Amino acid sequence: MAGRKSQVDYQQVDESYLEQRKLKAGAAGWVLLAGLGVSYVISGDFAGWNFGLDEGGWGGLMIATVLMGVMYTCMVFGLAEMSSALPVAGAGYGFARRALGPLGGFATGLAVLIEYAVAPAAIAVFIGGYIQALGLFGGVSLWVIYLAAYLVFIGIHLYGVGEALKLMFGITAIAVVALVAALVGLLPSFSVDNMFDIAPTSAAGASDFLPMGFAGVVAALVYGIWFFLAVEGVPLAAEETSDPKRDMPKGIIAAMVTLLVFAVLILFILPGSAGSETIRASDNPLPEAIRAVRGSDSLLADFVNWAGLAGLIASFFSIIYAYSRQLFALSRAGYLPRVLSLTGKRNTPWVALIVPGTIGFLLAAITEDGALMINIAVFGATVSYVLLNLSHIMLRRREPDLERAYRTPGGVVTTGLALVLSVVAVVATFFVDVKAAGITAVVFLAGLAYFWFYSRHHLVAAAPEEEFAAIESAESELK
Repeated sequence: MAGRKSQVDYQQVDESYLEQRKLKAGAAGWVLLAGLGVSYVISGDFAGWNFGLDEGGWGGLMIATVLMGVMYTCMVFGLAEMSSALPVAGAGYGFARRALGPLGGFATGLAVLIEYAVAPAAIAVFIGGYIQALGLFGGVSLWVIYLAAYLVFIGIHLYGVGEALKLMFGITAIAVVALVAALVGLLPSFSVDNMFDIAPTSAAGASDFLPMGFAGVVAALVYGIWFFLAVEGVPLAAEETSDPKRDMPKGIIAAMVTLLVFAVLILFILPGSAGSETIRASDNPLPEAIRAVRGSDSLLADFVNWAGLAGLIASFFSIIYAYSRQLFALSRAGYLPRVLSLTGKRNTPWVALIVPGTIGFLLAAITEDGALMINIAVFGATVSYVLLNLSHIMLRRREPDLERAYRTPGGVVTTGLALVLSVVAVVATFFVDVKAAGITAVVFLAGLAYFWFYSRHHLVAAAPEEEFAAIESAESELK
């Protein structure tokens, strides 16, 4: 059938099509979902955020983190509502497909996919840095570490989603214990003066509070995002959740509250104890901060270094889950080659796990540039945030009677604020790293061209996300 307004064409499939593309239902409740949300992000507490000190000083990173914390909190409220109303594996793509049509849905899904496919490559680089700092494996080449990480954790995902989610929860718990131990150990050395020990530059507005001036705040936005990046991936588990209409809102909001608490504690205690200058460019800032305060032979630093590796692994492991579900949903609906959505005997999307994993490994091995990978992932993320917040606003306006088990506090005002801040974040990525933004923009435009010239004529009407849209279209025509 042809979609008149959406200008797409659907192809019919037999019953075996969806049987070969089935996920395991009932594998997670809201506690595991909350753990998944924290797991996505927790590596950002161990490494990456501190580069914002290098770009904007403590004041610049603090302002950036507050702005991005507000953006994520408002967006998460919107996602909680949309995931309770439209509980599908496509998540962001599914929400935008209903609100913005096929092109908007695919654009959102593609931006999310770029974020999730590239973020593990950045984390793999940081894992290599932590392993080298621990002196493990006798100086083995970094590409071997990257390969081993991808092979082991993709292999666990292939074994089964229930097992993978429980293991992720356990690894994340270890990382949380390490964060708390590090913060408690550093707190006695806290001094406000330590936060402002980066010398001011000659930039406009430069001061002890903003050593890189006003421009430093813009440059630090990318790294303020790193405290929260990927929490929006929780709704990707919708089709594998026991009761998504109830569990999704509870899980994603609980995860966001946890991340906000950690962001505040880390942002103040680490620079306030060891000094912003000490950790501004470190690949492993927590152990480095502890050694600066408690000495190079600190047992706490060694423990946090090991557990920090667990934190990086938790995010690496969980974002592999996220990219596979987003790719699975886009492929199942025909937006990307359908072979990518095949599932195995244990109902895991094995092709969608392996293909992006191969690409991510190659990116990590060839570039060994975690900062570049962060910036590419952040650009993809911020583009998706614009579209996700717009989707919530459009759904509220176009379908006020849509059944919603949870409603966003403040409604479209809340997601409207998130929309404005997400546009600011997109613009900021160009100021921080033109190369990363340019690379991402080229990939994004190539994906849109594929949709326009090919896949929009080969969509699958039976895919859940497309069925939701078809039902809404039919109801609109009846009215």
